[in-house]
Amino acid sequence: MSAIAISTENLSRSFGSIQALENLSLEVPRGIVFGFLGPNGSGKTTTIRLLLGLLEPTNGRAEVLGFDTRSQARKIRHRTGALLEHPGLYEKLSAADNLEFYGRVWRMPTNQRRSRIKELLSNLGLWERRHESVGSWSRGMKQRLAVARAMLHYPPLIFLDEPTAGLDPIAAAALRDELQQIVAREGVTVFLTTHNLAEAEKLCQQIGVIKQGKLLAIGHPDELRNRASTPRIEVVGSGFTPKLQDYLKAEPFVSNVTVAGDRLTITLHKPTSAAPLVNLLVREGVQIEEVRKGSATLEEVFLTLMAN
Repeated sequence: MSAIAISTENLSRSFGSIQALENLSLEVPRGIVFGFLGPNGSGKTTTIRLLLGLLEPTNGRAEVLGFDTRSQARKIRHRTGALLEHPGLYEKLSAADNLEFYGRVWRMPTNQRRSRIKELLSNLGLWERRHESVGSWSRGMKQRLAVARAMLHYPPLIFLDEPTAGLDPIAAAALRDELQQIVAREGVTVFLTTHNLAEAEKLCQQIGVIKQGKLLAIGHPDELRNRASTPRIEVVGSGFTPKLQDYLKAEPFVSNVTVAGDRLTITLHKPTSAAPLVNLLVREGVQIEEVRKGSATLEEVFLTLMAN
């Protein structure tokens, strides 16, 4: 079995004069959560539809779980789970009956089907409410059930298109935690699109950033932060006088100094030891509570990429 779950080579798709995806080349290893980030209209959903064989590429090729998306799309869809724009739930049915229906569609044996339904609903905190009509549930509960639907037939790869969109912060955090636990327990590969950068930073072992159909960057979140950010030192305390700021700016390895309340941020031209700067601060009478070397957040990296 290949160690690669998804492989694309110059994958492209146009709709008339609109180039929705242009020469996408990437590899997604098995057993990770891969985050695919980009603004609306950047090509994220088009990519998922191409990978599922729901759209034909204009150019290029892709393989999913070792199957070609052009000629073996049915085999891909049989071995994957997907939560796209709509949860795919029947709201007049109960949660258990929804999963029972989909389990029969997947032709799962009765004992396996019922065992799997109980397992997923229990893990997602829905077992005690399995007999309730889904139409009466909150959006967060419906999304958790939709994740269970996508994972019901033990797929080695699942596609989640903005699964926490529209959820309140508590519901989104609960779904992220439950998803993280299930992924770790079952070892599945997840291809996740999201606008929530904190969510991507927490869940994903690898991230790709796309804009206007073009892949701008790919790598581990730490790698992207280090590649796109300038080193800096952050100091929490008091006594950050204008005179002190002038002293700091005069240092040859300091590119910028900013103060916001009790936080002093020193941006550096290149990585350097914090000790000389801390000594200067102490000499000038600064009351230091905390010193740490900082790097850009994933949000800052994303905004930098979008601005270029």
